[in-house]
Amino acid sequence: MSLLEVKKLTKRYGEELAVEDVSFELTERTSTALIGPNGAGKTTTLSMLAGLLKQTEGSISWHNGTGIGFLPQYPQFFPWLTALEFTEMAAKISGVEAKKARAQSVRTLEFVGLGNAKDKKAGAFSGGMKQRLGLAQAIVHQPKLLLLDEPVSALDPSGRREIMNLLKSLREDTTILYSTHILNDAEEMTDQLLFLQHGKLVEQGSLKDVKTRYAEPRIRVTFKDPESAGLFTGKAPWDAVRDGHIVYIPVKGGHPAIEEVMGYFAANPSGADGVERQTASLEEIFLKVAGRQ
Repeated sequence: MSLLEVKKLTKRYGEELAVEDVSFELTERTSTALIGPNGAGKTTTLSMLAGLLKQTEGSISWHNGTGIGFLPQYPQFFPWLTALEFTEMAAKISGVEAKKARAQSVRTLEFVGLGNAKDKKAGAFSGGMKQRLGLAQAIVHQPKLLLLDEPVSALDPSGRREIMNLLKSLREDTTILYSTHILNDAEEMTDQLLFLQHGKLVEQGSLKDVKTRYAEPRIRVTFKDPESAGLFTGKAPWDAVRDGHIVYIPVKGGHPAIEEVMGYFAANPSGADGVERQTASLEEIFLKVAGRQ
């Protein structure tokens, strides 16, 4: 069921177009990644959806009384408030009944991993804890749609993993739209991709559909050392591209099949450690899409 429909969304600052004619739709209980380089218009788009910016043109249509939760890229807090006080305040502002706000805030802080720090002041929180607290205020009122602006970009790998796991668990009941330039995260948790470039939506679709359009299947062969990879590249019966100790063999028209490559190495020992079939990564796809613009 459709939750949000965006048509020809445009934001202009004087003569400068920050976002131009962006259209897409979100359905319930899906996760959508808004990806693009810095300056592509991701934050501006999310800010318009969250009601923090007024669009110059276009329409934003909400369905079924959608409630919104928003996590900015750099959440700010009153440093003298405890995590519980801040989350409870956010709950009340978002319409949660006063008599339910505290209990709901405690449950939310437990969910984001701040249960033991609920009485600690936000000013003493680390970066990762602040990101968790920002997520708590965004979901404490149980919104149907969660808007997240670069939710993990400022975190270390461990913190990114923890926040991504939390977001995965939220997908069961919440529609998520998040911006990111960390494409591994988008590849891991998304139903739909929206590619922004210079404020324009240059590609969109499900992860499967986008990968199908830009698949470029290939076979990846790992060698023990770069020298072995180089020797194989020089005499391989197929086109081959070496990258250190790894060689990529493009697959065109189904040829070569991975069985052919494995059969070759069985008959011609060449120091190969592993053979696997691959398709283009999301990062490679994005670079190709961006390069067309």
